[in-house]
Amino acid sequence: MNITFLGTGTSQGVPVIGCNCEVCRSLDFRDKRLRTSLHIEDQGTSIVIDTGPDFRMQMLHNSIHRLDAVVYTHEHKDHTAGLDDIRPFNFKQQTDIPLFGTTQVLNQIKSEFAYIFAKNKYPGIPRVMMHEVSNLPFDVMGITFTPIQVMHHKLPVFGFRIGDFTYITDANYISPEEIEKVKGTKTLVLNALQIKPHISHFTLEEALAFIEEINPESAYLTHISHKLGLHQKVQTNLPENVAMAFDGLQIST
Repeated sequence: MNITFLGTGTSQGVPVIGCNCEVCRSLDFRDKRLRTSLHIEDQGTSIVIDTGPDFRMQMLHNSIHRLDAVVYTHEHKDHTAGLDDIRPFNFKQQTDIPLFGTTQVLNQIKSEFAYIFAKNKYPGIPRVMMHEVSNLPFDVMGITFTPIQVMHHKLPVFGFRIGDFTYITDANYISPEEIEKVKGTKTLVLNALQIKPHISHFTLEEALAFIEEINPESAYLTHISHKLGLHQKVQTNLPENVAMAFDGLQIST
């Protein structure tokens, strides 16, 4: 399975509009972060986790020419706002695109993109098939996704385990029951927003403590804000099995 980090930034991206901090002024390409999203390719099947506001550019930057399905972690705009840009895949593949999400996520999509579901549809709108999922394993084009319910302040969010790969974003609490699903993971991706405490995201310290508990072979930090610091500086102080993810990073599991 091939994994591409399409975006590794928080809801405002990096650089932040109007900010003049050293991270936002950095010339290191690894400090340029689009909103968080992931691409999974397995034996020709192409799946994206979350379609944020940067979805169009992420598809272009990473030369992704096929989309078989979209899986959603939760309904926040930085994870859903780019849905309209699935249209070229509709046209090219001549098929509706399956969307997988909880009832809450799908209802939010129906509200924000009401024109997709209108009785009298405008020509050329996105064509989707809605698939409701719960906190039970589900199949996406022959690939099994095991949800891991985490808390994003008071909002339930899904991380996902696929084989020995686990992806968790927008979390600041994971219950003991859900942690059991993560144990044994060989590759773990986890959000680490910043250094100081945050109401709805793991800090770097909290993320590293969780990684130490799970003890994967390798771990990657994502959903990073400019407040975490320069990529190069942070990476220097991380444990040997932990890396800062960056946009365009590709790994195989």
